[in-house]
Amino acid sequence: MGMSTAYGAAIESESIATIQRAIELGVTLFDTAEVYGPYTNETLLGQALGGRRSEVTIATKFGFRIENGANVGVDSDPAHIRHAVEGSLRRLGTDYIDLLYQHRIDPQVPIEDVVGAMAELVREGKVRYLGLSEAGVANIRRAHAVHPISALQSEYSLWERNLEAGAEPVLPVLPVLRELGIGLVAFSPLGRGFLAGTARRAEDYPPSDFRHQDPRLQGANFDANVEAARIIADIAAARGVTPGQLALAWVLHQGDDIVPIPGTKRRGYLEQNVAAADIALDAAELAQLASALTQVAGPRYSLERMATVDR
Repeated sequence: MGMSTAYGAAIESESIATIQRAIELGVTLFDTAEVYGPYTNETLLGQALGGRRSEVTIATKFGFRIENGANVGVDSDPAHIRHAVEGSLRRLGTDYIDLLYQHRIDPQVPIEDVVGAMAELVREGKVRYLGLSEAGVANIRRAHAVHPISALQSEYSLWERNLEAGAEPVLPVLPVLRELGIGLVAFSPLGRGFLAGTARRAEDYPPSDFRHQDPRLQGANFDANVEAARIIADIAAARGVTPGQLALAWVLHQGDDIVPIPGTKRRGYLEQNVAAADIALDAAELAQLASALTQVAGPRYSLERMATVDR
């Protein structure tokens, strides 16, 4: 997403070089969406992959109505799904999508109808596996009853633990995923740069930047969270790794069914992220990290953005 929108300017040549370097380092999962840009990120990914399509797994998402270059709301009407997927295939330069997600639950369209339309695309060979993003327990179960759901994409990190049992006064998502055999693809595993130590105050970002509206980076919340995160930086320093690498290593230690997708626009950060896979944490370190950010100040989204999250 950051290569095309949301987190400031990106340099296309460096973005393409970063994707190609990722393949060289053994990265196989590339995650995009029609709304990133909109549209331009899928085109970028297709261009960067070139003749290496068979070496990678491509995941993309539908679920928003885009008008005049802007996202104007959720839309998972079955006819719209087919139109969106045809566009994604064209932009990605491929004849199949490995993993197709509904980007956000559409309260106007029963999930059974959504997954039914997605399943038709599987039968036609245009899609291999199905996923949901930011879905709650009830819709996950209903969707899985129509066609197997392979993955849920949701935010999960030391910074955001809402999927765990007891994390919120709602039905916990992660135990249900494991009951049903559904993998978790964890987005923003670095807390939009906060856990890597690179985030600034929300007010320091321009209004066009996603982080400008991040409640956890605003005012007193930012100050409190910086203080709470110091233990991560201290452990990282003692281990001779970066805070971001430590945060990724923690996610990787949570189970083989959890795959983090750290986003970056630059090869240097990519190489740091990939190296996190080689960090082994013992039980004491995992417990210390898990307890470091139990009291994160502020909600993870603004009220407007939180309204699209299904719980």
